[in-house]
Amino acid sequence: MLRTLLIGLYCSAYFILSACTDEPTPTIKEDDEEEQTETDSLFLNPIHTSGPDPWVFQANDSYYLTFTTGFNVTLYKSDIMSDLSDAYSRAVWTPPASGPNSKNIWAPEIHKVGDKWYIYYAADDGDNKNHRMFVLENSSEDPIVGTWTDRGMLELPDDKWAIDGTILEHNEQLYYLWSGWEGDVNGRQDIYICKMDDPLTPVGERVLLTKPELSWETNGVNPTVTEGPQVLKHDGKIFIVYSAGGCWTDGYTLGMLTAAEGADLMSPETWEKSQEPVFSQYPEGNAYGPGHNGFFKSVDGTEDWIIYHANPQAGQGCGGNRSIRIQPFVWDDNGYPDFGTPHPLYQKLTRPSGEY
Repeated sequence: MLRTLLIGLYCSAYFILSACTDEPTPTIKEDDEEEQTETDSLFLNPIHTSGPDPWVFQANDSYYLTFTTGFNVTLYKSDIMSDLSDAYSRAVWTPPASGPNSKNIWAPEIHKVGDKWYIYYAADDGDNKNHRMFVLENSSEDPIVGTWTDRGMLELPDDKWAIDGTILEHNEQLYYLWSGWEGDVNGRQDIYICKMDDPLTPVGERVLLTKPELSWETNGVNPTVTEGPQVLKHDGKIFIVYSAGGCWTDGYTLGMLTAAEGADLMSPETWEKSQEPVFSQYPEGNAYGPGHNGFFKSVDGTEDWIIYHANPQAGQGCGGNRSIRIQPFVWDDNGYPDFGTPHPLYQKLTRPSGEY
């Protein structure tokens, strides 16, 4: 009896000890670790499935992203650009029920000038011919918090139809760039520039920098369009990258103006227009009508990236199918940007340097 009991206790102890000590420990093979690291460093476009007219501003070790919703201004905050799934978002401004900025809220852009934040957006009263530029202001350190105050319409010279406004700061002078009509009839959208005394106060005259005139700018559409001017600086040059051809066409594309940084930026003769588009549709990669772009740096500041919208299928026009995409670009031997072609949706990209 005692022998039987001792044998039972011994066997129980053995199995308990075996369960604690002999259970196999899962291991990760070196090849698996490398494969996991490689997978973590890759991503697929789009980074947002619906996001026309995307814009990014970098500050506070974060990216602040906006795009056209049509009905409000929403701001996203993220510390990485290749994955917005965990980005914090907030509707920072909702338009009034009626009035000159109550409808068709287009292409908001966030900028920091001095110690305050500004969001420039286009809006109208429900009638497109009344589109003008408006501005919001926030004095908080982080623009995702605090109060955004509507400062009303930006009183641009000549008070004509205006959309797609952006800021250019150079040599301690503030400039404003936008797309507008020459007169009061929708026949052609041109790129204009004026000086500013401060972020709320345009001054002087508006100057026409470029208009749709080349075949890829006119693109067989009516009205003809140049819009969405964006600023890029590099190696003693200032570039204005703009969209042309009409967002309702697959031929919507990017063009470019170039000026020396010491030149008179208010003089049209200063700006040299590239005779060919610098970024165009790529049907094989499901990129139709790529345009209305912006630029940003990788987290560690070593890479330049372009952000833009494009449709995944032909004939989808200016609607919500326009998705947000990003890809790196390089500089050629003459100091000009080389954007390449839109990266195919089905091919993975390496994340911006510093994100992994």
